[in-house]
Amino acid sequence: MNLTYQQHIPADFHDNSRIWIFQSSRLFFVSEALEMEDMLKDFLVGWKSHGDPVRGFANLFFGQFIVLMADERLVTVGGCSTDSSVHFIQSIEQKFKVDMFNRQQLAFMVKDKIQLLPLSQLDYAVENNFIDANTLYFNNTVLTKKEWMEHWIIPVKDSWLAKRIPQRLNA
Repeated sequence: MNLTYQQHIPADFHDNSRIWIFQSSRLFFVSEALEMEDMLKDFLVGWKSHGDPVRGFANLFFGQFIVLMADERLVTVGGCSTDSSVHFIQSIEQKFKVDMFNRQQLAFMVKDKIQLLPLSQLDYAVENNFIDANTLYFNNTVLTKKEWMEHWIIPVKDSWLAKRIPQRLNA
Protein backbone atom coordinates (compact mmCIF):
# COMPACT_ATOMS: atom_id res chain seq x y z
CA MET A 1 0.00 0.00 0.00
CA ASN A 2 1.31 3.41 -0.94
CA LEU A 3 1.43 5.53 2.21
CA THR A 4 2.24 8.88 0.64
CA TYR A 5 -0.43 11.42 1.47
CA GLN A 6 1.42 14.73 1.83
CA GLN A 7 0.76 15.74 -1.78
CA HIS A 8 -2.96 15.80 -0.95
CA ILE A 9 -2.53 18.37 1.83
CA PRO A 10 -3.12 22.00 0.80
CA ALA A 11 0.25 23.76 0.65
CA ASP A 12 -1.33 27.16 1.34
CA PHE A 13 -2.51 26.17 4.82
CA HIS A 14 -0.19 27.34 7.61
CA ASP A 15 1.99 24.73 9.35
CA ASN A 16 0.19 25.53 12.62
CA SER A 17 -3.24 24.77 11.16
CA ARG A 18 -5.19 22.58 13.58
CA ILE A 19 -5.82 18.95 12.74
CA TRP A 20 -8.44 16.46 13.88
CA ILE A 21 -8.12 12.85 12.76
CA PHE A 22 -11.08 10.52 13.06
CA GLN A 23 -10.33 6.85 12.51
CA SER A 24 -13.13 4.63 11.30
CA SER A 25 -13.75 1.21 12.81
CA ARG A 26 -13.64 -0.17 9.27
CA LEU A 27 -12.63 0.71 5.75
CA PHE A 28 -15.30 2.68 3.92
CA PHE A 29 -16.72 1.17 0.75
CA VAL A 30 -15.97 3.08 -2.45
CA SER A 31 -19.63 4.06 -2.77
CA GLU A 32 -19.57 5.42 0.80
CA ALA A 33 -16.35 7.34 0.16
CA LEU A 34 -17.86 8.94 -2.94
CA GLU A 35 -20.97 9.93 -1.00
CA MET A 36 -18.80 11.25 1.82
CA GLU A 37 -16.95 13.58 -0.58
CA ASP A 38 -20.11 15.64 -0.98
CA MET A 39 -20.79 15.54 2.76
CA LEU A 40 -17.28 16.83 3.50
CA LYS A 41 -17.67 19.65 0.96
CA ASP A 42 -21.05 20.63 2.39
CA PHE A 43 -19.65 20.64 5.92
CA LEU A 44 -16.76 22.91 4.94
CA VAL A 45 -19.09 25.39 3.23
CA GLY A 46 -21.09 25.74 6.43
CA TRP A 47 -18.25 25.50 8.98
CA LYS A 48 -18.32 28.73 10.96
CA SER A 49 -16.78 30.13 14.11
CA HIS A 50 -18.75 32.94 15.76
CA GLY A 51 -20.49 33.53 12.43
CA ASP A 52 -17.29 33.76 10.38
CA PRO A 53 -16.38 31.05 7.87
CA VAL A 54 -13.60 28.70 8.94
CA ARG A 55 -10.90 28.18 6.35
CA GLY A 56 -11.06 24.43 6.39
CA PHE A 57 -10.00 21.28 4.63
CA ALA A 58 -11.55 17.83 4.95
CA ASN A 59 -10.72 14.59 3.25
CA LEU A 60 -10.81 10.83 3.63
CA PHE A 61 -7.37 9.24 3.69
CA PHE A 62 -6.62 5.57 3.01
CA GLY A 63 -10.36 4.89 3.02
CA GLN A 64 -10.40 4.92 6.82
CA PHE A 65 -9.30 8.27 8.27
CA ILE A 66 -11.30 11.49 8.04
CA VAL A 67 -9.01 14.46 8.53
CA LEU A 68 -10.33 17.94 9.29
CA MET A 69 -7.96 20.89 9.19
CA ALA A 70 -8.56 24.54 10.06
CA ASP A 71 -6.19 27.35 9.14
CA GLU A 72 -6.72 29.70 12.06
CA ARG A 73 -4.76 32.69 10.79
CA LEU A 74 -7.98 34.66 10.21
CA VAL A 75 -10.65 32.81 12.21
CA THR A 76 -10.01 30.77 15.36
CA VAL A 77 -11.97 27.56 15.79
CA GLY A 78 -13.88 27.92 19.05
CA GLY A 79 -16.06 25.62 21.10
CA CYS A 80 -19.17 25.89 18.95
CA SER A 81 -17.30 25.29 15.69
CA THR A 82 -15.51 22.32 17.26
CA ASP A 83 -18.89 21.00 18.43
CA SER A 84 -20.26 21.34 14.91
CA SER A 85 -17.38 19.24 13.56
CA VAL A 86 -18.04 16.57 16.20
CA HIS A 87 -21.76 16.53 15.30
CA PHE A 88 -20.80 16.21 11.65
CA ILE A 89 -18.55 13.20 12.36
CA GLN A 90 -21.34 11.69 14.48
CA SER A 91 -23.67 12.01 11.49
CA ILE A 92 -21.14 10.03 9.43
CA GLU A 93 -21.04 7.39 12.18
CA GLN A 94 -24.81 7.03 12.09
CA LYS A 95 -25.14 7.11 8.31
CA PHE A 96 -22.43 4.52 7.61
CA LYS A 97 -22.72 2.52 10.86
CA VAL A 98 -19.09 3.01 11.91
CA ASP A 99 -17.33 4.10 15.10
CA MET A 100 -15.21 7.22 14.61
CA PHE A 101 -14.43 8.07 18.25
CA ASN A 102 -12.90 4.90 19.71
CA ARG A 103 -9.45 6.08 20.81
CA GLN A 104 -8.75 2.61 22.22
CA GLN A 105 -8.44 1.22 18.67
CA LEU A 106 -4.93 1.62 17.28
CA ALA A 107 -4.11 1.46 13.57
CA PHE A 108 -0.97 -0.21 12.22
CA MET A 109 0.36 -1.23 8.82
CA VAL A 110 0.72 -5.01 8.94
CA LYS A 111 1.42 -7.03 5.82
CA ASP A 112 0.74 -4.02 3.59
CA LYS A 113 -2.71 -3.49 5.09
CA ILE A 114 -4.19 -1.23 7.77
CA GLN A 115 -4.97 -3.36 10.80
CA LEU A 116 -6.86 -2.16 13.87
CA LEU A 117 -5.81 -3.42 17.27
CA PRO A 118 -7.47 -2.69 20.60
CA LEU A 119 -5.05 -1.03 23.02
CA SER A 120 -5.83 -3.82 25.49
CA GLN A 121 -4.26 -6.34 23.07
CA LEU A 122 -1.08 -4.37 22.38
CA ASP A 123 1.10 -6.34 24.82
CA TYR A 124 -0.11 -9.61 23.30
CA ALA A 125 0.58 -8.37 19.77
CA VAL A 126 4.12 -7.35 20.70
CA GLU A 127 4.86 -10.55 22.64
CA ASN A 128 3.70 -12.63 19.66
CA ASN A 129 5.62 -10.54 17.11
CA PHE A 130 2.56 -9.18 15.29
CA ILE A 131 3.83 -5.69 16.14
CA ASP A 132 7.47 -4.70 16.56
CA ALA A 133 9.52 -1.52 16.93
CA ASN A 134 9.50 -0.88 13.18
CA THR A 135 5.80 -1.54 12.54
CA LEU A 136 4.20 1.60 11.15
CA TYR A 137 1.64 3.21 13.44
CA PHE A 138 -0.98 5.85 12.60
CA ASN A 139 -0.36 8.50 15.23
CA ASN A 140 -3.78 10.15 15.34
CA THR A 141 -2.69 12.39 18.22
CA VAL A 142 -1.02 14.92 15.91
CA LEU A 143 -2.41 18.42 16.39
CA THR A 144 -1.01 20.57 13.57
CA LYS A 145 -0.50 20.35 9.84
CA LYS A 146 3.28 20.22 10.34
CA GLU A 147 2.99 17.32 12.82
CA TRP A 148 0.54 15.57 10.52
CA MET A 149 2.89 15.85 7.55
CA GLU A 150 5.93 14.65 9.51
CA HIS A 151 4.67 12.40 12.31
CA TRP A 152 1.38 10.79 11.39
CA ILE A 153 2.66 7.46 10.05
CA ILE A 154 5.66 6.53 12.16
CA PRO A 155 7.41 3.43 13.48
CA VAL A 156 6.10 2.25 16.84
CA LYS A 157 9.54 2.94 18.36
CA ASP A 158 9.05 6.67 17.60
CA SER A 159 5.53 6.88 19.04
CA TRP A 160 4.03 7.23 22.50
CA LEU A 161 3.51 3.44 22.43
CA ALA A 162 7.25 2.87 22.84
CA LYS A 163 7.06 4.26 26.38
CA ARG A 164 4.19 1.95 27.21
CA ILE A 165 5.99 -1.24 26.14
CA PRO A 166 9.71 -0.40 25.95
CA GLN A 167 11.14 -3.64 27.33
CA ARG A 168 9.12 -5.74 24.89
CA LEU A 169 10.01 -3.65 21.85
CA ASN A 170 13.72 -3.88 22.54
CA ALA A 171 13.77 -7.59 23.39
